[in-house]
Formats: sequence, C-alpha cells, structure tokens
Amino acid sequence: MSSYKFRVLLDNEGDSDIFRDIVIGPHNDFEVLYHAIIASFGFRGDQLGSFYVSNDSWDKGHEIALMDMGLGNDLNAPFLMKDTPIATVVRGEGQKLILVYDFLKMWCFLIEMVEVLPMESEEPELFFAVGEAPDEDDREVDLGGPTGLPDLGDDIDDIFSDFDSDDDEGFGSFENIDDFDI
Repeated sequence: MSSYKFRVLLDNEGDSDIFRDIVIGPHNDFEVLYHAIIASFGFRGDQLGSFYVSNDSWDKGHEIALMDMGLGNDLNAPFLMKDTPIATVVRGEGQKLILVYDFLKMWCFLIEMVEVLPMESEEPELFFAVGEAPDEDDREVDLGGPTGLPDLGDDIDDIFSDFDSDDDEGFGSFENIDDFDI
C-alpha cells in the first residue's frame, strides 16, 4: 500500500512562505486530512471549512464540506469529508485542492499532492514544516466598510433609490392590508 504526500501552503499576506508537507494514506477520508492540516498550522479547528477540487489555475471546483448543509441529493451538493476517501478525488501527483477554513476570516490553504510514497501510513503525519504559522485570531473579519460594517450608502435614500414616490411601480399602488378580511 502507498501513501500520499501533500504540500499545504498557507495563503498569507506576509513575504515568507509557510507550508507543511503531510503524509496520509489514500484510504483516509477528507475529515482526517482536514484535522491534520489544521493541527499542523496550530489552529484550534473549531471553525467550519471546506475543500474544493481545483485545477492548475487554482479555480474552485466541487466542494467537499465538513458538515451537511441540508442540500439533499442535488447534483451540485457538496460531498461530505467524513464520507469521502481521499483516493476517490485525488487521482495522482499534481492534483490540486483548496481548503477554506473559517468562512469569516477566510484562511485559505493551497494543497497539491506532490508524491506517492511506497510506504503505508495509518495515521496522518507531519513530514516537513517551513515557516511559522500566524495566530489563527490575527486575521480580522472583513465585512467591507471602514467601520467594519457593510457599506450601505450615505443614507436610507441611497438604499431605496429605485422606489420613487412618483413612480407607479413603487409602493403607492398597494392597498391597505387592513381593508382585507383575514
């Protein structure tokens, strides 16, 4: 039996590279890989995350989610990490994945399967580490505006500018709800 060696690069704002090489058996599921990656960077692992199958341009493809979000049997529904063995998605060297951890802080990990090793690995193993990972709480939640709140415009008129009081399509054509027997 063989093992896969993944190179996991933390997409950070600094100048230095921060990456980990993780060796894991192809029979393990994505949830095991998820926890191995998060632990190797010293993150707590108390936030949601998803893997995305990727191409050479690092575009996000099909999702492999940590939790079932109730999408049922929709063809575009994400796979579940705990139900998806790594070997069913990773076909060979060069296969790329993206892991997004903490959807508010958007920690992104770029993952590439770099080598098939002839040894069998029962448990995931940190094989090599470069760079010191930042503290998980160092990244701010970015909601858009300068106050940290979404930018909705200067005033309420900017938000509802499509509803002109002289416009026949505005609210003027609605009848009073009190006139109906409900």
